[in-house]
Order: sequence, then structure tokens, then C-alpha cells
Amino acid sequence: MIMQMAFYFDQSRCTGCFACAIACRDKNDIRDTQVSWRRIFETETGSYPGMRLSYVSLSCCHCEKPACAEACPVSAIAKRVQDGIMTVDREACLGGDACGECKEACPLGVPQFSARGDDKMQMCTFCLDRLAEGKQPACVAACPLYALDAGPLDELKKKYGEVKEIQGFACSAATQPSIIFKPRY
Repeated sequence: MIMQMAFYFDQSRCTGCFACAIACRDKNDIRDTQVSWRRIFETETGSYPGMRLSYVSLSCCHCEKPACAEACPVSAIAKRVQDGIMTVDREACLGGDACGECKEACPLGVPQFSARGDDKMQMCTFCLDRLAEGKQPACVAACPLYALDAGPLDELKKKYGEVKEIQGFACSAATQPSIIFKPRY
């Protein structure tokens, strides 16, 4: 069986501080404010006075069956055989104005397109350069409350269990996102 890299997110630890998203933006030199490779979503449950607030931190889930890659008419999106990490050939990409099929196909809307002239698709790279150095992705390393982890999916399942859905995230059976959760409630 081929190894599949994945993320783990502990919703019970996340305070919505955005350290993970800022670290990703800084590490990847993302200057366009319309583009975020890691996004934080706020979820509310209940009603006053018993209302609860929690957060979901998401990037590309490097799906086992990526709809974005299947939808790309020029095969600019590929899944690495050795670890299942999604990559984008930005030279081959037609761009969001000319195409955008990948964003439409992704149930999470992960593929991002800049509005600043460079209209080529971009998304989480799992910090491949850091991974090659034996380091965690920048988002994981930056989290002050250890709400994120990354590694081979099988190892994360053994360590954290197999919860695939939480409030604010519904798992797509068609794409099989490579992410494990610990729900807050």
C-alpha cells in the first residue's frame, strides 16, 4: 500500500488565533489577501445562553481521490505516487479566468486563484521543502496549542483515531479527504 500523507486537527485545542494561516502565508510568500492556502472557519452551535463557538482550520486535504485533478483539462494537478501529496504545475495551468474547473470540482473550494494578475491555481503544498528536511509543515510548527499535526495517514489514525467529520466539515465519500479530527464537543 502506498503511503498517504495527511493532516490532523484537534478542534478542542484551536482558539482561532490564525497562527497556522499566518505561518502558511509567510512561508509561501502569499501577498494577495484574496488567497489563503490555510483557512480558519468559525462554527456556532446552540443558542443563547448556551451558545458554543469553535473553529475549523483547513487547507488542501490531499484527498485520496482528488476531484480537482480529475477535473483539470491539462493535467496541471497531480498526486505524488510516493506520498499522496497534491502538486500543481502552475506553468501548465490555464488559470481561473480561462478555466477554474478544479475549484468547481473540489467540494471544499480549496484551489485558489489570485486576482492580482497571476491567475494560476495555487494551494497547500504540504511544505514539501520542509518535509524533505524532516520538518513539519509550517502551519503545524506554528500552532501554539498543538491543534495540528501531519504525517502518514495510517500513523495519524493509530495515534488519534479515525474521526473524519466535525461541526463545520462534512467528509466527502467521493474524494476521501486525508484528514483526521478530534471534535470539540
